[in-house]
Amino acid sequence: MLETERATDLHLTRRMRRLRRSEALRDMVRETHLHPADFIYPMFVVTGQDVREEISSMPGQYHLSVDQLAAEARELRSLQVPAVLLFGLPGSKDAVGSSGSDPAGVVQTAVRVLKDADPDLIVITDVCLCEYTDHGHCGVLDDQGHVLNDESVELLVGQALSHAEAGADIVAPSDMMDGRVGAIRAALDASGWIDTAILAYAAKFASAYYGPFREAADSAPAMGDRRGYQMDPANAREALQEIALDVEEGADLIMIKPALAYLDVVRQARDRFDLPLAAYNVSGEYAMLKAAVQQGWLDEERVVTETLLGIKRAGADLILTYHAKEMARWLQRPR
Repeated sequence: MLETERATDLHLTRRMRRLRRSEALRDMVRETHLHPADFIYPMFVVTGQDVREEISSMPGQYHLSVDQLAAEARELRSLQVPAVLLFGLPGSKDAVGSSGSDPAGVVQTAVRVLKDADPDLIVITDVCLCEYTDHGHCGVLDDQGHVLNDESVELLVGQALSHAEAGADIVAPSDMMDGRVGAIRAALDASGWIDTAILAYAAKFASAYYGPFREAADSAPAMGDRRGYQMDPANAREALQEIALDVEEGADLIMIKPALAYLDVVRQARDRFDLPLAAYNVSGEYAMLKAAVQQGWLDEERVVTETLLGIKRAGADLILTYHAKEMARWLQRPR
């Protein structure tokens, strides 16, 4: 009996080895595949003209003025990357983030330019107050510096409506205020924007991996932090509760952010929910790989490919990633 078991084990081991023997065989039996259509490319749009300024903590990523966006749209089409996520850096800020809902604001203008340049490009807009408030929080504050949930939701609704009116295909509330998905859905429907979808940042953790983004979006809190409304990194069951609430309120797609330290949450969400599932490969995850590559410690193509495969293998349908362009180029390169 023991000899039979050993023979069976050897047979299985040799079968797996035989199927790893060449690149063609490995391609044929590969379980998880990446395609440019899996990616959403985040972009940081600023006021001004002829601005293309590299973000120091995110090599290869730029602050772009609106006049630079048509060329970006053409490049993304050539790479078969179907979607962008827009973050705006306004010319002015105040305590309630009023520039965020300005019909002539930087994101609203960017949406129109991108849709004119390529109507088929899927334009997603980040809906949050942190980029537009002078205190850097994702909602308005009371006199003690506490975030006011309901007042913030009202402002977020106005921002989402302004993005839909500009032509956004999808609005993506990232603030983690309670009830904002339902309020935005109701307002969109009442205003005739029934086809505008909502990608909910359903489980957004209070993560140290956002550091480079704070520079890129000029959105670091002037006081305190966001742990009172973003999720505790220790909690996975709570994340599933947050996702369930957003689904009940009318989210069309759901997102988990960050990705790499939360792949267990991605897997659990994939097993429980049937909506399209996105994971955000965030700025700190990007910056770590870029720094290691610049030091010569990692092979960039291999480590980026492995990272994005891991996110997709965990269950993500869509990956928001700053690696989208380079990964798309590698995938389309003749082999």
